[in-house]
Amino acid sequence: MPQSLAKNLVHITFTTKHRQPLIQPPFEDDLHQYIAGICYNLQCYPIKVGGFTDHIHILCVLSRKLSLSKLIEEVKSHSSKWMKTKDESLRNFYWQDGYGAFSVNPLGIEVVKRYIERQHEHHTKITFQDEFRQLLTKHKIEYDERYVWD
Repeated sequence: MPQSLAKNLVHITFTTKHRQPLIQPPFEDDLHQYIAGICYNLQCYPIKVGGFTDHIHILCVLSRKLSLSKLIEEVKSHSSKWMKTKDESLRNFYWQDGYGAFSVNPLGIEVVKRYIERQHEHHTKITFQDEFRQLLTKHKIEYDERYVWD
C-alpha cells in the first residue's frame, strides 16, 4: 500500500501537580485554547479541550507522525510555561508526571465531547480521583492505587 492512512481518536486526561485547583478564570478558557493550539500545531487535531480546576481533558485525533507520549510531553511543557507567565500566583504551576489516555470509537465522539463540556457540572458530584478510577475501570486498565497519584 503506497499510502499510510490512520485515524486514532484519543481522550487524554491529566492533573495539576498534587491536584492543586490552579486552573481558574480568567485563565481557564485561554488555557484550553492554548492547549488546543499546541495539539493543532503538532497535527493532533483537537476536537474538544476542557476540564476543571485541577485537571484537563483533551479529545483529539492523534497524528500519524507523533507518539502519544511526545504529544503529552509537548502539551505539558508548553502549557505549564505559558501558565507561569499569566500571573504571579501561577509561578509554581506544574502538571503531574503521569496521564491517562483512552481510545475513542468514532461513533462515540459526541459522547466524549459532551462529557468534557460538562466537567464543571460533573465535578459538583465526583472528585477527579473517582472520575479517573471510573475511566480506568471502563477501559479495563489494571492499575495499582499506590502509583496512580503524585
